[in-house]
Amino acid sequence: MGDQAPWRVRGIRGATTVSQNTPDAIREATHELLSEMVQRNAVDPADVASAYFTTTPDLDSEFPAVVARHDFGWEDVALMCGHEIDVPGSLRMCLRILLHVNSQRRQDEVEFVYLRGARALRPDLDALPDQDDQSAAAAK
Repeated sequence: MGDQAPWRVRGIRGATTVSQNTPDAIREATHELLSEMVQRNAVDPADVASAYFTTTPDLDSEFPAVVARHDFGWEDVALMCGHEIDVPGSLRMCLRILLHVNSQRRQDEVEFVYLRGARALRPDLDALPDQDDQSAAAAK
């Protein structure tokens, strides 16, 4: 045991916006967001306990969880989809993911991921690079 950090269940949050209410647009945005969450947090699929996907009520043409099942192979992970509360004035066309992951990371080491228009939800995290920023830096 010694210096090894204990294993804990950690919640990893992410959100993005979707360009239009079509199955392809929802799947593309889900894939982009989930990929970034997994990469930034070094998530091993075997350590994922569950994933909860939500959309605002204006996104209803696809279940975002199909991306985790089909693109990521999360056949044995508990997946669920739902709609966010329709709060007046809230961000529209928004997709959110909450991953529950067994991890040895401390809570302050977990990176939340907010992409596209959803960056407005967490301006305190704006100092963190967006995937678009990383792609631009890699192209230089």
